[in-house]
Amino acid sequence: MTRFLTTPRPTEEPIIADRDPGAFGFSRRNLLGGLLAGVAVTAVVPSVANAAIIPARKGGATSMANEPFEAVDVVKIGLIGLGNRGMGMLNGWVDVPGTAVTAVCDIRADRATTAADRVAGKGKPRPREYGGSDESFQKMLDTEELDLVYVATPWEFHHAHGKAALLAGAHAAIELPIATELDELWDLVDTSERTRKHLFLAENCSYGRNELTMLKMAHEGVFGDVTSGHGGYLHDLRSLLFADGYYTDDWRRLWHTRSTASFYPMHGLAPIAAAMDINRGDRLETLTATATAARGLADYRERFVPRDHRSWKEEYINGDLVTCMITTANGRTIRAEHNVSQPRPYSRINTLEGSRGIFEDYVGADSTGARIYAEPYHGGDTWRGASAMRTEFDHWLWKDLEGPAAGGGHGGMDYILQWRIVQQMRSGLVPDIDVYDSAAWCAPVPLSVMSLDKGGKPVEVPDFTRGEWKKLRLGLDSTRSAMPAVV
Repeated sequence: MTRFLTTPRPTEEPIIADRDPGAFGFSRRNLLGGLLAGVAVTAVVPSVANAAIIPARKGGATSMANEPFEAVDVVKIGLIGLGNRGMGMLNGWVDVPGTAVTAVCDIRADRATTAADRVAGKGKPRPREYGGSDESFQKMLDTEELDLVYVATPWEFHHAHGKAALLAGAHAAIELPIATELDELWDLVDTSERTRKHLFLAENCSYGRNELTMLKMAHEGVFGDVTSGHGGYLHDLRSLLFADGYYTDDWRRLWHTRSTASFYPMHGLAPIAAAMDINRGDRLETLTATATAARGLADYRERFVPRDHRSWKEEYINGDLVTCMITTANGRTIRAEHNVSQPRPYSRINTLEGSRGIFEDYVGADSTGARIYAEPYHGGDTWRGASAMRTEFDHWLWKDLEGPAAGGGHGGMDYILQWRIVQQMRSGLVPDIDVYDSAAWCAPVPLSVMSLDKGGKPVEVPDFTRGEWKKLRLGLDSTRSAMPAVV
């Protein structure tokens, strides 16, 4: 394989929300219950590639599925990585009720100072600063008593920073992806189980309004028996990839010189997986990858980048469009795409289809429209705007937080992600997204490399839950609850 640089509870009853199937005749209970009736309970046997071999747990570790946070009054937060993304999320971590940003860290010490200044400027106690070396994050973790560590460093550092946070006794929220290698993904799963601390993907798009509306509609049976989904990350990043300083040390552009892989499909894959109850009644089973030629970045450089720019020493090998076809244990299919190298409007695709209807996002001329065609609403081959159904299917997080979220990034989903993490930690709730979800959603990064190395043949997706996926349980389809009062 081309590598990048870089105690089960079998007697536990499934946890599932009670739902009124209403006029649809389908609900998450009867829909998935029927599917699970035909699922064998024997261990997964790898039939395509040894990626699916499940390593045994060590040292008496047990599953973190359905494991609640230990409630805390105030969530003490430390930040690692204060570039564009880390600094962009800083205000939310400060503004969510019941938080204290107590430490900030970046290898560039001036960024830590800027972040500390911003926190203090909002009338909060000034966080302690760590920076100046590639070991500064470890000094912060060794010194501070933190409840949550948020990691927003370049991808190649996510595994090390996330694992170190767990070993230091903190929960970890990691920007995408949590790791880029299969052994790293397994290591984070094992470390979470051993330390009893949660590590999860800071997947803001899972909290998008349309994504949560689609999730609720799917679980209420609007689309009947869900059979397929399509998601991904299609974003023309060419100008930013060549913009000096936007991605520090050109880190993101350099990934395109290292391997052919689906680097970043999670924004579109995660909401589809959640709507299909992946790891909560179904699981990802096989992945087959294809890749187009690598043309977009070199063509852009030829036309717009001066010949004396350092990028002219680089060779871009990652295909412009990398597509992963994924099958699930219950017979569903998911198409996950990644393309940041060609001109096109932004899209996460966000399409879900079943026996009684379909949801499609990003279909308007301005790339913001969403529409449905589902019984009993359709007629005359006419789509219906998804916003027309928002009264009935809007997720409670958006109903309750639309006002506060308005100032948050990415249309408010950043704030809702942060609010929900803090609320769960302060309330002692089970996280919406756990380490198993995070590992499964990020597995297409290394698995796409494996498949392409095998000439586009399918490879097995590991069962990171070690069999826990068979149990229905809540995830992003959470029940309404309040943020504890700040004492």
